Amino acid sequence: MSRLPPFQRFLDAHAPRVWRYLAGMVGPVDADDCFQETFMAALKAYPALVPGSNERAWVLTIAHRKALDHLRARARRAVPTDAVPETPHHDPPPGEAEVWGRVRALPPKQRAALTLRYAGGLTHAEVALALGTSEEAARRSAHEGLKRLRADADADPAATADADHRPSSRTPAT
Repeated sequence: MSRLPPFQRFLDAHAPRVWRYLAGMVGPVDADDCFQETFMAALKAYPALVPGSNERAWVLTIAHRKALDHLRARARRAVPTDAVPETPHHDPPPGEAEVWGRVRALPPKQRAALTLRYAGGLTHAEVALALGTSEEAARRSAHEGLKRLRADADADPAATADADHRPSSRTPAT
């Protein structure tokens, strides 16, 4: 009978991918809170995880649900009207903020499928499992999202120029 690895090893193995996924879903500022909520929920449920399960898909499913909860809560929050005090801000590499802004503007299923597939590194079958849909529907959502992002990039030459000057961590396979 195989056993689950210690939670710290699990956390170390999946933390970067989960944070990238959450940054794509809710933005880099809110990703930290969602990240903590994700791994707190994972820690609580970890002992019940069946050894041999797909840990990556399992934790990204939790992250997906936490991101959706966060987005729903954000929509219900009041918007402040007074001036906000200046806080430190770390600028992303050139063009990255625009790309992630376009990803966040996608419809929810396309955004989730793309971020799980490319930021999370899941297969289409694992994306389908995380989204609770068929593999074909997950593949189609990712395809439509990429198609829309490419159309937006073609319509805005400045975005394409910015993207050409930054290194790619992973080239999406179509």
